[in-house]
Amino acid sequence: MGTMMVSGFEVSDELLGTFVPIIVYWVYSGIYELLGSFDNYRLHTKEDEDEKNLVPKRDVVKGVLLQQAVQALVATILFAVTSNVGDSGQAQSKNASLLVLATQFLVAMVVLDTWQYFMHRYLHYNKFLYRHIHSQHHRLIVPYASGALYNHPLEGLLLDTIGGALSFLVSGMSPRSSIFFFSFATLKTVDDHCGLWLPGNLFHFFFRNNSAYHDIHHQLYGSKYNFSQPFFVMWDRILGTYMPYSLEKQSSGGFHARPAKECKEE
Repeated sequence: MGTMMVSGFEVSDELLGTFVPIIVYWVYSGIYELLGSFDNYRLHTKEDEDEKNLVPKRDVVKGVLLQQAVQALVATILFAVTSNVGDSGQAQSKNASLLVLATQFLVAMVVLDTWQYFMHRYLHYNKFLYRHIHSQHHRLIVPYASGALYNHPLEGLLLDTIGGALSFLVSGMSPRSSIFFFSFATLKTVDDHCGLWLPGNLFHFFFRNNSAYHDIHHQLYGSKYNFSQPFFVMWDRILGTYMPYSLEKQSSGGFHARPAKECKEE
């Protein structure tokens, strides 16, 4: 079991891998909540957020905390099971080269994207599952950062928690590497739901899958498009569910992600 020094205390990699992404979620979404008053960079007005969303923020916070509690439990079990690989495997993982680490991250990203695309799409196309499970997430018609993980508990388990476990197992990353990967995935997920288009946002520069792309999906006309999350758009492109858009500056302030006309009319 690996450890790291945190504020003078020795903390296991497994414990950090379990709780650091949760802390990252609330810190990063909290920053976005403070930036929410930047009306010139919003994809929807504050009035739209207050009027169109179908669930109060206190219920969103409760839902996210419940999902994170389940994730922490599953992560604890997963780390306990995989710790049986032995000390030699742990040491080999810790001494992995940058190339190996980069490969593990890329594999984990592809695995997570693949799992989430097909599960997410199925939750939309199966009317029963959409009505009773996935529609909870779409109560947030106007997404905001702290609601990124607001899901039905079963969806949170199937889509996010199991998807994360698979990406960890298939990639072969160590618990220490998972601290950084899942923190990065958390930052990306929060950013995709932030409802803002800020200048200089590196996620927008490196990823086509971003806050405007996912905002299209949360609108009625985009509910059968842009299923990909949280990193790439490859499955949408390959399987015909990619909805291109243009970002238009509003005269009243802010931006509007306008879908391509031919997709909107399908």
